[in-house]
Amino acid sequence: MSSKSYEPIAAQTVAFLGLGVMGHPMAGHLARAGHKVTVYNRTAAKAAAWVKEYGGASAATPKAAVAGADLVFACVGNDDDLRAVTTGPDGAFAGMKPGAIFVDHTTASAEVARELDAAARALGLRFIDAPVSGGNLGAINGALTVMCGGDASAFAKAQPVAMAFAKAVTLLGESGAGQLAKMVNQICIAGLVQGLAEAIAFGQKAGLDMKAVLGVIGKGAAQSWQMDNRGPTMIDGKFDFGFAVDWMRKDLGLVLDEAKRNGARLPVTALVDQFYADVQAGGGQRWDTSSLITRLK
Repeated sequence: MSSKSYEPIAAQTVAFLGLGVMGHPMAGHLARAGHKVTVYNRTAAKAAAWVKEYGGASAATPKAAVAGADLVFACVGNDDDLRAVTTGPDGAFAGMKPGAIFVDHTTASAEVARELDAAARALGLRFIDAPVSGGNLGAINGALTVMCGGDASAFAKAQPVAMAFAKAVTLLGESGAGQLAKMVNQICIAGLVQGLAEAIAFGQKAGLDMKAVLGVIGKGAAQSWQMDNRGPTMIDGKFDFGFAVDWMRKDLGLVLDEAKRNGARLPVTALVDQFYADVQAGGGQRWDTSSLITRLK
């Protein structure tokens, strides 16, 4: 866990559903910030390990975990996982108290965000779609960027609590806007990483010292987070940092499905998605997204 300092706010009773590589440290920051945290994870051993590290409590079902919570945070895998922890007799919506707020950090579809927002409202609850950017290191360091869609009054209550694991938490519109903003983020990243991969591969073929080259051009208009953080590791052939190819393909699938609905033309994104499929086929499913360069070697 990082040495992040926490803004003093009134302690809340919260739940966190999903303790994967993102959820585990995010829930940890909530506990470190002084909130009363109950966790749920599909694999109970992960929940037990979290409690051993941070205190708090764990529960056997989402419904049990959210009992009495003012805020419920979740970070699971996809639309179906999200429905599994929210709906049904053991889901969170069945156990949340009236007026409680569900904040979903899963990268999912805008459609499921709107669906669950409507379901929550029918039960007297509030739902905020709030996907994050910053990867595992951002979660560990409490420096995530959170893109939100939903009711402004619910957001105002959730935002200061979510700052425990974030550097920015921003409301971008109605339900679904957070997920759509995350899609914009992933479109940007896909193009940037492919461009960086091609540039490095080209420079290496030309016999250049590419770390020196990146050191120079990184001070100019070509600079990006990807160049600063993944350029050197791409040169070294190391791909065990952060966001996995499997996850990126899931996200780009959401992007391309949404583009079919809204008519957006995404020729580069569609092409890069197929390049990631090549990486998967070559055994790189769990490599990070910068592994696009392996196709060019």
